[in-house]
Amino acid sequence: MLLACALSCAAAVAGCGSQEPAALPPAAEPPNAPSLTTKPAGRVTVVGKRPEGIVADGRSGLVAVALRRPARLAVVSAATGKVVERVSLPGAPRHLQLATDGPSSRVLVPDEDADTLAQVSLGGEYDGKDVPIGRIVAQAKVGRQPHDATPLGAGGEVAVGAELGNLLQIVRGDRVVRQERIALQPGGLAPIDGGRIVAVVAVKERVLELYDTRTLKRLASAPAGVGPTHVVCRDEGICYVADTTGKAILIFVWQDGKLQLQRRQWLSSQPYGIALDEERYKVWVTLPAENKLVELRARTRSRTGRIFPAVEQPQTVAVDPVSGHVFVTGATDGVLQTLRP
Repeated sequence: MLLACALSCAAAVAGCGSQEPAALPPAAEPPNAPSLTTKPAGRVTVVGKRPEGIVADGRSGLVAVALRRPARLAVVSAATGKVVERVSLPGAPRHLQLATDGPSSRVLVPDEDADTLAQVSLGGEYDGKDVPIGRIVAQAKVGRQPHDATPLGAGGEVAVGAELGNLLQIVRGDRVVRQERIALQPGGLAPIDGGRIVAVVAVKERVLELYDTRTLKRLASAPAGVGPTHVVCRDEGICYVADTTGKAILIFVWQDGKLQLQRRQWLSSQPYGIALDEERYKVWVTLPAENKLVELRARTRSRTGRIFPAVEQPQTVAVDPVSGHVFVTGATDGVLQTLRP
């Protein structure tokens, strides 16, 4: 039934944004984890209560973790696992991404409670000035409940999905410069083609959509399983969608103006957190219902690689693009897991 709904939605001339919310089932949520029965792989350190979103910056050697109780951004040394800075936030974010254009790195923090996008420095130069770690260098008011945000390349612009506002917004610094109403409940976002295209998973309508970030014209739309949540993309146009309800990673290819599903990589339980190691052709996926972390060999004909025991309730995962080290948040115990596969 869900697949039929998604197929008919994708075929509609007016686009999926015309669907009535009451006609669609609720968006997928992360499954609950059982108690640990196996010791997690790698190193485990305490970071704070209810960690969720996470990014790893290879240039600074820092990992940023979103904490939800209370709302904080914990900046952690990747080498030691120790918290080096805590940044107070007006509300609790769920997901983080990293902007590395220019001489410094910034953490993109979509604040669901305060309806803002904050950009937090990981140290270095910003706008011609030296900025310390943890300084908020830009903050923009955006649509209702921004769930995810992604950088769009060297121009410094950021795409934001307002999940309950059904908006795709382009932010530059402290203001929204473009916006467009899109399919219901935009969740995960990822850039393609140097930020000229953004991929958006609409978690309510179960579709993957591609938009031109300069015009916000929709370029393509395709059904994305029965309960998608997040997406990561290679720059050349290969996207991996976590179909949480469907227990699979969906692999799409954008080529010659067409978006096509190439493969379903089935998993033993519901995937939720997903991170791309573009240099090593790997995708890392968390399976909260089994407290596991799965490695996928990330080509269009992917296959499952190693499986690691994870921390309890592994919500999200990040990869250091320089070292290949992997970081996982454990929401139950407030911990950060570091693996060096």
